[in-house]
Amino acid sequence: MVTSIILINVKRDRVNEVAEQLASMDDISEVYSVTGHYDLVAIVRVKSNDGLAGLVTEHMMKIDGIEKTDTMLAFKAYSRHDLDAMFSV
Repeated sequence: MVTSIILINVKRDRVNEVAEQLASMDDISEVYSVTGHYDLVAIVRVKSNDGLAGLVTEHMMKIDGIEKTDTMLAFKAYSRHDLDAMFSV
């Protein structure tokens, strides 16, 4: 499984709508509105890098209001929770 964190800049008047659209996507497990340089943070869990590429370039970029994204790949999870069991596909 590939986990990534996507930092998202959104048009100011579209934050809530974009967040709801992102949260409804199958491979996006969580969406947070945040303070700082970005408006939203999406946590993505997909089967492969190709799945991530498709999500970002084919699905997310079609959402009106997204201005910019920065995608970070997670190398290793440090958690007390069994993330694989929680997010098994």
